[in-house]
This record gives sequence, structure tokens and C-alpha cells, in this order.
Amino acid sequence: MRIGVLALQGAFIEHIHKLQALGIDTFEIRQPADLQTTCDGLIIPGGESTVIGKLLVELQLLTPLKNAIQAGLPVLGTCAGLILLAKTISNATQPGINTMDIVTTRNGYGRQLGSFNTVATFAGEKIPMVFIRAPYIQKVGPQVEVLGQVEGRIIAARQANMLATAFHPELTDDPKVYQYFITMINQQNQRRVV
Repeated sequence: MRIGVLALQGAFIEHIHKLQALGIDTFEIRQPADLQTTCDGLIIPGGESTVIGKLLVELQLLTPLKNAIQAGLPVLGTCAGLILLAKTISNATQPGINTMDIVTTRNGYGRQLGSFNTVATFAGEKIPMVFIRAPYIQKVGPQVEVLGQVEGRIIAARQANMLATAFHPELTDDPKVYQYFITMINQQNQRRVV
């Protein structure tokens, strides 16, 4: 298995370290040519969503990434990655991949002072969560499964091959989000074989 990590800005190296600790081969995606390599999954990290969106346009990565995701490439978007995957951002206009049927709010818990840690349920299991200038999901479409909530706000969801979290799994020692994503990739690969 090989997972690409979008490495334009943000916490991409932390994701790479977590995947490597699980024995997963990784590579950085910085330009369209990087998408030509064998890739079983993709992670879009946290960071500054407006900056990442502009860089995706400037580097001509936006359309190839969107096409790959729409064609079934499993993707995990964390924090800014969630914002970039969302079809609608309620309080901003910016370039995005716009493939996941969710409405999100940028900085939903406030600016830096609104950052916090908690333990909450993700896909039926309690895990530690780190929220840094985090978004949350206001609304989900009919094909979207809610995987977690904190204080009544949706903070994790899945739609087909797309997984999004408002929190940063790369900043804790708990591997459950990555294990869930790896299971998604394995399921997708089995469907391709059948």
C-alpha cells in the first residue's frame, strides 16, 4: 500500500511519520507529476486552507486531485483538508476540491484561542482529539455518514471514498483514524479487483 500526502503547506510531515509508524509506504505530492506514481490513498493535511487552495490552483494540482477523488481514490482530509473537500464553506469563498457533500464553517470554534483537546467518539471508539482553529460540519448530504460529534457539532464524516475530520489525528498517539482510513483503502482495492 502506498499513500500520498499533499505536501504544499501545513502538517504533512506529521502524517507521513504516523503512516510510516504503521508500516505504510508514503510519498509527498507537490506537483502534478507526483500523481503519476502508484497511489492507493491520499491525505490532505491541516494547515491554512486558503493558502493550500491557492497553491493547488497555481501548481495545476486542483483538477487532477479532484478527478482522482471523483474516480474513487480514497482521501482523508484533516482540518484544512476537510474545508478543501467540502462542497460548501458557509463563511468563506476560496478555491477548493469541492467533492464532499458537506457544508462546513472555517474557524468554527474561534481563532487560535479557541483551540482545544478533548476525548470523543470517532466511528464508535473513544479517541483523543486535537482541534486547532478547527472547522466543523454544519450540514451533511444524504450520502454522508456522520462519524463523530463534539458539543453537538459534527467533527468527522465519511462519504464513499472520502473521510474528513475537523481534528488533527497526526498530533496524538492514537492510530485509529489511520487504521480506519487504511481499511477504507483496502475495501476500495478489493472492489477494483472484483
